[in-house]
Amino acid sequence: MIVPLARCDCGHPSHVRSPPIISREISTVRAFRVEGAARRIRDNGPVPARRLDPGKIREALDAQLADLGRPPFDGPESAAGNACVLAVLDAYEAGLTPVRAAARAAVRHLLEELAARAPGRSVEVRVPPYAAVQCVEGPRHTRGTPPNVIETDPRTWLELATGRLSWAGATGAGKISASGARADLSPLLPLW
Repeated sequence: MIVPLARCDCGHPSHVRSPPIISREISTVRAFRVEGAARRIRDNGPVPARRLDPGKIREALDAQLADLGRPPFDGPESAAGNACVLAVLDAYEAGLTPVRAAARAAVRHLLEELAARAPGRSVEVRVPPYAAVQCVEGPRHTRGTPPNVIETDPRTWLELATGRLSWAGATGAGKISASGARADLSPLLPLW
């Protein structure tokens, strides 16, 4: 069955009304859209963290330990993230380039810990090329570059998060790029 389309009340030739059969459904949809337009931005709660696979952390840790000439890690999986951080920092201190997978696992492990301790979306912490996380409660951004951004290199992030480097020392040395009123993690660091 073909249902003819009716013209709208304004008389413009390109404006067409929906057939009367489904007009009730459309009016419901329109009412929902109008209501939703008033609150386009809504908070869906915290973004679930993408956790690293414990098996991959252990593989990366064992590769880093082998690169340092040490035996494989024999501790529990729950301690592998912290052990990976320490192994990567040992590689940096020995003047070596850490294994890429181990550096990535160490950076992500500490960023996940930061996000767990300070949940929110007002500050974005970037550690290129490995990871970025949003944390700290407060006003959040929805599109584009966030107003509060902290960016640093992997070694500086690991040293900050473990307390081997202070926030003031890192910003004074130009190792951190921080913009925005809330772009200060000194009250949250060190993580351990």
